[in-house]
Amino acid sequence: MWGIPEILRPLGAGFFIWENRKSYEGGTNFATFLRVKASLRINLTKVSSIFSVILRCSLDLSRAICRWSLGAALVVGSLSGLASAQSTAAAQTTSAPAPAKTEANPAAPVTVPDAGPASLPDSPVPAPKSTPAPSLAQRELAQRQLLLEEHQRILGVVPNFNTSYIPNAAPLSPKQKFQLAIHGALDPFEFVAAGLLAGYGQATDTFAEYGQGTKGYAKRFGASYADSFDGAILGNAVFPILFREDPRYYAKRTGGWRKRLGYAIATAVITKDDNGKWGPNYANVLGNIAAGGISNLYYPASDRGVELTFEGAATVTAEGAIGTVLIEFLPEIQRKVLRGRFKTGTGNDAAGSN
Repeated sequence: MWGIPEILRPLGAGFFIWENRKSYEGGTNFATFLRVKASLRINLTKVSSIFSVILRCSLDLSRAICRWSLGAALVVGSLSGLASAQSTAAAQTTSAPAPAKTEANPAAPVTVPDAGPASLPDSPVPAPKSTPAPSLAQRELAQRQLLLEEHQRILGVVPNFNTSYIPNAAPLSPKQKFQLAIHGALDPFEFVAAGLLAGYGQATDTFAEYGQGTKGYAKRFGASYADSFDGAILGNAVFPILFREDPRYYAKRTGGWRKRLGYAIATAVITKDDNGKWGPNYANVLGNIAAGGISNLYYPASDRGVELTFEGAATVTAEGAIGTVLIEFLPEIQRKVLRGRFKTGTGNDAAGSN
């Protein structure tokens, strides 16, 4: 593609020759013509450099505006989504029936049990029967719900394992979080997606240092799948275990579209913890940053660095927000756009809270 100097220089030289065509044709003042032409070339070079600086500054400014706009959108979405989640929790709390109070009847006779041998201090008291721990019951419930989630697919193809359609789903144990992350990372679709991204990178010569041919395609495929695998393991297993957060997206599916949109965007930076309370989504943000840091080990030298790492993490976080928006409005997309020709694969709709 031509730059500014290549475009301006022929035009300026042609204009000068046309204005001085008579002197040039008669052979007079040829030396003057050459001097003026040389000065014209210098001036055009200065003008072109000024235009280049202006273009470079405008590109940097547009990149900064996009970055700050993305940050502002995430902050606004997180605040609105957190407020919506708190209002929903408050509504559930106020709607719970209050326990009935029992008042003692002073007129009722007090019955004194008959003192027998069992009431003596030295008599043995039978121990109560042991009941199973609540955590064990929760793990069993979470395992049943997890098995349903692992069969969810969008259009029957794209995995949708990290979405829960049960508002009060049982919390996952560390083992179950790893199970969910590994199941998604080793799904055949991830290999197909990595192959498609590698083919696109080969065609557009992304990461030019990888080269072309079979070797270049293999490097791009390995880098693409490594990005996906690292993000899944770190963002859905390692950091959720460390921060005791739930790696799943809880679909809202109720309320106006603005609240649902804000809620879906906000889940990029807020999430439920293992106790069911909403808080910052450290696992998602730090997982994307850590995966970007690991990618410096296999990316070309020109595509490494701290700035590129954080820029890539912000891009992945924004892509995740877009993905949750699509998942949130998937029933509407299926009904209005696809006209119900594909199943969303929300298998745990029927699970309820069994």
